[in-house]
Amino acid sequence: MILDIITYICIAIGCLLNLLAAIGLHRFPDVYTRLHAGTKCTTLGSIFLVVAVVIQSVSVWVAEGLSSPQSILTLHAVIALVVILLTNPTSAHAIGRAAHRSGIKPARAVVDDLEREKA
Repeated sequence: MILDIITYICIAIGCLLNLLAAIGLHRFPDVYTRLHAGTKCTTLGSIFLVVAVVIQSVSVWVAEGLSSPQSILTLHAVIALVVILLTNPTSAHAIGRAAHRSGIKPARAVVDDLEREKA
């Protein structure tokens, strides 16, 4: 019973963070802030969703034993989370760097330390 409540809370938080990422991608003014919203929120939302899957799988493991099909689901969810944790920040960095090198300026005036190094 308590594991179900924790699972539902994790699912709600994960879905809320992914919804905030979608809203941020739609509402933010430039590529840099959109990258921030798209990567931070979806990464953290994915963590909460995988934690919910793992909690439910552990409760099934305790009831049915380690040979249940839930063990494969947990393994796949954890592998997917590791891939998301590795590729999401890396791709955001590559996109942000490419945007900066192509001359795309932020929507608001910011101090650009990279521009000073070029001069």
